[in-house]
Amino acid sequence: MSFSSAVFSALAPYGWDEAWADAFTPYEAEGLLPGRVIRVDRGQCDVVTADGVLRADTAFVTPHDPLRVVCTGDWVAVEPGGRPRYVRAYLPRRTAFVRSTSSKRSEGQILAANVDHAVVAVSLAVELDLGRVERFLALAWESGAQPVVVLTKADLVPDPVTLAHLVQDVETSAPGVPVLTVSALHGDGLDVLVSLVGTGTSVLLGQSGAGKSTLANALVGEDVMDVRAARDVDGKGRHTTTTRNLLPLPSGGVLIDTPGLRGVGLFDAESGVGQVFSEIEELAGRCRFQDCSHDTEPGCAVLAALERGELPARRLESYRKLLRENQWIVAKTDARVRAELRRDWKRKGAQGRAAMEAKRGRWA
Repeated sequence: MSFSSAVFSALAPYGWDEAWADAFTPYEAEGLLPGRVIRVDRGQCDVVTADGVLRADTAFVTPHDPLRVVCTGDWVAVEPGGRPRYVRAYLPRRTAFVRSTSSKRSEGQILAANVDHAVVAVSLAVELDLGRVERFLALAWESGAQPVVVLTKADLVPDPVTLAHLVQDVETSAPGVPVLTVSALHGDGLDVLVSLVGTGTSVLLGQSGAGKSTLANALVGEDVMDVRAARDVDGKGRHTTTTRNLLPLPSGGVLIDTPGLRGVGLFDAESGVGQVFSEIEELAGRCRFQDCSHDTEPGCAVLAALERGELPARRLESYRKLLRENQWIVAKTDARVRAELRRDWKRKGAQGRAAMEAKRGRWA
């Protein structure tokens, strides 16, 4: 069996294709092995190759930019031998799921690479947090992946009318996104999800206690992830997944399971926010002023829809909140954006002062 055919045979279940093979050509000439990173921890990673799973050091390709470190889902060029063995390079990513870190430097943290589907797990054991769902979806759209929301633990909502209302609430907050209800415990709804993630690479996202590990076990068909009970009071659980693991699925495709995310900060995700709130973006196109902030301006189509009851106030507030957060993150690293924000604040301040002066004049 030739090198290329051996590679395809071993790596096709992990997503290897002709395009990846073409991208790897320069490294093949150097005698390096292609492989996909299935796990990263403490500067080392496990890479699945035609020679099996290899342990390799990532120090050679770890720059100061945290968005360019090797991560789960990367396709890499790894040394065939040596102690320690090194990853020499990673192939250009097709997609990347990135969030902001909790550090004061507002750096981005890459969670998974080369993902086709972003599966956002939301537990029905607790009250829905639609704002958090919208936040996850903004990051998912920004990554370039197709998001899907999976409402887990559906067996805890036995009333079909109540369940239908919950699904409708999420669908309103997730335009253009499939919303599935699943009970991994009983297998209900899994067939649709299995079909959806059966091609390409999917990343499983959500808070601790959302049932991700149980869902991953159900999709893989065996207990590959540890499962612990969540608290009934708030649905929160301990992190049963501590690293990002790439798992082949028996139905085809691969799944990246991630630790529960307590913080889901945006990182330069303006287009993702616009996708989540597409109905507001469409309304904004009809506003009288091109730079309308949808606050007090006359001829604002967004405010008009709000007054008519066509746009929920919660949606508009969530939209404003995520845009403000994203602007703040971008402004910390972009001087031009900082200057634009300062000009905008001064303009709004002047408008506010002018409005107050006008009111005082009417009262006089």
